Amino acid sequence: MALSMETQLQSIFEDVVVICAIINRLTMMFMNTPEDERTKLISCLGAFRQYWGTLPQESHDQCIQWIVRFIHSRHSPRRISFLYDCLAMAVETSLLPPRIVCVALINSDSLEWERTQLWALTFRLIRKIIGGVDYKGVRDLLKPVLDKIQTIPTTVSSAIVPQLLAAREVVEYILDRNACLLPAYFAITEIRKLYPEGQLSHWLLGSLISDFVDSFRPTARINSICGRCSLLPVVNNSGAICNSWKLDPTTLHFPLKGMLPYDKDLFEPQTALLRYVLEQPYSREMVCNMLGLNKQHKQRCPVLEEQLVDLVVYAMERSENEEHFDADVGGTSQLLWQHLSSQLIFFVLFQFASFPHMVLSLHQKLAGRGLIKGRDHLMWVLLQFISGSIQKNALADFLPVMKLFDLLYPEKECIPVPDINKPQSTHSFAMTCIWIHLNRKAQNDNSKLQIPIPHSLKLHHEFLQQSLRNKTLGMSDYKIALLCNAYSTNSECFTLPMGVLVETIYGNGSMRINLPGTNCMASGSITPLPMNLLDSLTVHAKMSLIHSIATRVIKLAHAKSSHALAPALVETYSRLLVYMEIESLGIKGFISQLLPNVFKCHAWGILHTLLEMFSYRMHHIQPHYRVQLLSHLHSLAAVSQTNQNQLHLCVESTALRLITALGSSEVQPQFTRFLNDPKTVLSAESEELNRALILTLARATHVTDFFTGSDSIHGTWCKDILQTIMTFTPHNWASHTLSCFPAPLQAFFKQNNVPQESRFNLKKNVEEEYRKWKSMANENDIITHFSMQGSPPLFLCLLWKMLLETDHINQIGFRVLEGIGARALVAHVRTFADFLVYEFSTSAGGQQLNKCIEILNDMVWKYNIVTLDRLILCLAMRSHEGNEAQVCYFIIQLLLLKPNDFRNRVNDFVKENSPEHWLQSDWHTKHMNYHKKYPEKLYFEGLADQVNPPMQLQPQYMPIYFGNVCLRFLPVFDIVIHRFLELLPVSKSLETLLDHLGGLYKFHDRPVTYLYNTLHYYERHLRDRTNLKRKLVHAIMSSLKDNRSPGWCLSETYLKFGMNPREDNVWIPDDTYYCKLIGRLVDNILHYSQVDLWFNEFPNPAAHALHVTCVELMALAVPGKDVGNALLNVVLKSQPLVPRENITAWMNAIGLVITALPEPYWIVLHDRIVSVLGSPALTSETEWAGYPFALLDFTACHQSYSEMNCSYVLALAHAIWHHSSIGQMSLIPKFLSETLKPIVQTEFQLLYVYHLVGPFLQRFQQERTRCMLEIGVAFYEMLQAVDQHCQHLSYMDPICDFLYHIKYMYTGDSVKEQVGCPLRFIIAVCLYYLFTQCFITIMTKHS
Repeated sequence: MALSMETQLQSIFEDVVVICAIINRLTMMFMNTPEDERTKLISCLGAFRQYWGTLPQESHDQCIQWIVRFIHSRHSPRRISFLYDCLAMAVETSLLPPRIVCVALINSDSLEWERTQLWALTFRLIRKIIGGVDYKGVRDLLKPVLDKIQTIPTTVSSAIVPQLLAAREVVEYILDRNACLLPAYFAITEIRKLYPEGQLSHWLLGSLISDFVDSFRPTARINSICGRCSLLPVVNNSGAICNSWKLDPTTLHFPLKGMLPYDKDLFEPQTALLRYVLEQPYSREMVCNMLGLNKQHKQRCPVLEEQLVDLVVYAMERSENEEHFDADVGGTSQLLWQHLSSQLIFFVLFQFASFPHMVLSLHQKLAGRGLIKGRDHLMWVLLQFISGSIQKNALADFLPVMKLFDLLYPEKECIPVPDINKPQSTHSFAMTCIWIHLNRKAQNDNSKLQIPIPHSLKLHHEFLQQSLRNKTLGMSDYKIALLCNAYSTNSECFTLPMGVLVETIYGNGSMRINLPGTNCMASGSITPLPMNLLDSLTVHAKMSLIHSIATRVIKLAHAKSSHALAPALVETYSRLLVYMEIESLGIKGFISQLLPNVFKCHAWGILHTLLEMFSYRMHHIQPHYRVQLLSHLHSLAAVSQTNQNQLHLCVESTALRLITALGSSEVQPQFTRFLNDPKTVLSAESEELNRALILTLARATHVTDFFTGSDSIHGTWCKDILQTIMTFTPHNWASHTLSCFPAPLQAFFKQNNVPQESRFNLKKNVEEEYRKWKSMANENDIITHFSMQGSPPLFLCLLWKMLLETDHINQIGFRVLEGIGARALVAHVRTFADFLVYEFSTSAGGQQLNKCIEILNDMVWKYNIVTLDRLILCLAMRSHEGNEAQVCYFIIQLLLLKPNDFRNRVNDFVKENSPEHWLQSDWHTKHMNYHKKYPEKLYFEGLADQVNPPMQLQPQYMPIYFGNVCLRFLPVFDIVIHRFLELLPVSKSLETLLDHLGGLYKFHDRPVTYLYNTLHYYERHLRDRTNLKRKLVHAIMSSLKDNRSPGWCLSETYLKFGMNPREDNVWIPDDTYYCKLIGRLVDNILHYSQVDLWFNEFPNPAAHALHVTCVELMALAVPGKDVGNALLNVVLKSQPLVPRENITAWMNAIGLVITALPEPYWIVLHDRIVSVLGSPALTSETEWAGYPFALLDFTACHQSYSEMNCSYVLALAHAIWHHSSIGQMSLIPKFLSETLKPIVQTEFQLLYVYHLVGPFLQRFQQERTRCMLEIGVAFYEMLQAVDQHCQHLSYMDPICDFLYHIKYMYTGDSVKEQVGCPLRFIIAVCLYYLFTQCFITIMTKHS
């Protein structure tokens, strides 16, 4: 029977113990040499050696664990020592693997600090044999060793400390970089897990751990962005959606890579950053992006909840401290409260914050503060959520509000009723409304928690009760709003006030009014509900109102009512759609439910109305809704019923607005959602819309630097989109337009060149068709031939020839136009545009040219054959070259300016109307007056009147509430300006157009954004055309002067000097100008004031300030390189206007501005970096005698007034790259390898480059891995160059720590092959050091 392993081991080691006793006695009589001792130990292990050889591999661990238990069960220190010597000899003679022995020893339950001798002997043995353990094994041993040390209490007898110190010696040995037991990077990881930031190591280890951790602070600093905690984004700016602003959703910490000892402020919760973003309007998407919150996954976020509470407390403080606080007006904090209300509803609605928790936290933070001036505003904010959600939630969730009431309303007497003629009265009644809702909920639930009306609110409550009994409610005060707010959860009481509101905008059933066009009548109400009244309604009341409107619209759509919607209803509905807090019933319901329902009912008039609303009245609609609508429009275009002049024009015009209005940072995220089926967002037949999309795509990829460093679209998100467009509508681009495209797009269109029909063939085909027209006698045959599907789209060319030759079009021509249909007519307009260019190009000039111009204008204004905006869009989108392109633009200029028809329309519209429609109550009256003076004729009415005999037409017009030819022309004008900018010879013509029509930009939705995009995209074309830049800026900005306050856009200095047209005395701004400009942006970021941004172009003051600053800088008659250098000098030169204590805020502003400018402006940073690398501080070993990491620590240097230029450039580069798009940053690998690598020769230069780029490896890993790997290779190659140039490297510890960090956090073994060849010889020499932190010793031997 085989003996068990334990039995055999027991026998073997009992014998060893006996031998040990005999030897000990003999040792007392004889002196043994070390060799004798070794022989003795080997002989003792004879039996074990034999047994070990028979033991299977899987039993080794169990065997050694038994041996350790056997040893630890001995009580004689001498025997333990002897047995440990045996173990050591077994390891030394390679009988036992050291790793298993060390693991068994350290994990023994018997190893306790109280057994001091065993403790000391064990750790001495580990110290003796751990050198044979591989580096991963040592890493695994470090943690249990530190854990064992942690078991030692804080106070022990000093007598046993020497024995305990044996454990410290093991740790010291492991951490000794020269001992080469493991890479120090592994050790710091284990240590930081056990001793995180702020936690002291065990007293036994003394300064050993802290010194070791401190040795990694340089590595941590290499990976840290200078002043990161002071850098702030501009919300809704392109840079704000990148990974730079991510925070941990539980701690608000930055997501730092690795267990490095970063500076303390980087480990702090970034509450200031989150608070700043939360304070910005329209910031909720960015907050969700920062914290990784998903609306589909309901998850409470306590840190977000806390910041919302703190923001409410801040608003209370602001209200309290306002010098001229008026309860009836609300003070300057009013808009902050309005914004807070929207934020709270969103985050609580999606359960990211808990309402009862927030209210209790508010009570706790406001207790004892005496802040009561803002109490009505606070209750108004709480009322928004309570009224909308109390019916679906438990009453107990809302009762904490009464606790807050007791705190904030200490009055013993009744609070008087406020003046209800002022909108703030609704806030004063908020607490009473809350009580009414709570009481109603308690009654419905039969709850015993009913609360009697507080005495202080009795007068308010009685007023509401009395108002409710009054059945005749007027619109002259805010009584209706008060009743809606108080009783929105009580259907019996709510019906009366809501009914009055609804009836006001629906109009009396019998009253009818005319709308533009013929046969178009609408319900009679024309005065919309004012914004002040809508602001005064709670969210719940607004939702009821918008639900009522949407329901009525759908009901009318089903009924196919012959009467259009009342103008007041349409305008009010438009105003309600701007409120983000009612998104689900608002814009989401509009796109997802109302539009499909109306379409399903074939209610084309209502559909036309909804598209008009979207085109002319909606603001700040989220991009995914806009792209969703674009997809709807493309599917609509394919439906036969929409093949109708007015509706087709509206659909295409709306689609054009949607496409051109897409923000540069919105294009990629939105269109990547449709990569599986790009057809849904592309037009199957409209070449103009697809061209507009390509132009938008070109602009977006240029402004965001998406294609920077790339020469092909292969593998990018836009490849399938472009290929699908070329399948649907194959076309070419003129060379002057193509030259403005990013290089990959240029390459794509050159590879996908489409053969063009020659002008000669076009002329020939027109002549042929014209001969047919004249030769055919049968009217029906003529109509069939020229209008049938598939016939050549040349009929407008034939009409042109008829007018040219006979000055007359007969009735058959009209019938053919009707038969062609609106959709097919677009192709005829397209061909006609090309034919016009041919005709004008071959015109003899003089009388013939005048005749051509007269006929063309007659076709637009007299015969109404084609609308001006459609014809000019087609002309602007054609791909003519050279002289023909100039002729095309000449025709556009003639159409716009030669007759007075369009200029008169523009002048009168600009003069008589204001773009601030939300402030107007008489828009409809002005709209009708304008249409009576300049009626729109969209069904060839002019032609019908002119044919012989005249035809009596009474077409059924769809309702027009907002649009006209001027507003339809605006997006076309945007495109026209861009086409003119591309062709140098027509610059003067563009200036003329701007002089006469620039006033239209008064009605542009995004004039500053358009100007910014234009100056950015055409920077290369406009560099030497300073007068044209000035004219463009002046025309657009001056159009808005009557509707904007002074200084709203361009600085006073620029207006005074920059608008100077004298070329012989060009204004060159000084440093003071740039400092003031950046200072204005700093103030807008740090000390911004809340403004009403529902209808503004930009969502927040900082976004506005950033864009107008960029526009002004690009408009300067100064090269981009000089402007870029001047911006850098704002902080790199000593400037009296730049406050020293706020330097990082100024760097932040410069980073925001310079990264929002074209490449020539920000690429100058590379030159500054090169200059710094060549400075004596980094090239000379004697210039700077101190520690290089102190030299590069910007914050410490700045605070101690010992900063140097290199640390300033480092901090500024970090600020700029932190705000950069990934496209801009993708130039860094090339910059490193081609520019910096040849000049990096010293250790200081190498460390500077590591400091520059190290902090951004994390972002490269997340957004562009290829660049990260290229940077890793460049780092190794620079190390090779420095090694070859320097005799001695003094800072290889932090260098190697940094390279280890790159390997284990980012690249892994990905760069191994690439690094292998260029660094073959250096790796052969220093790999061991890089592996074990001993490079200095190795390099000394090598040299």
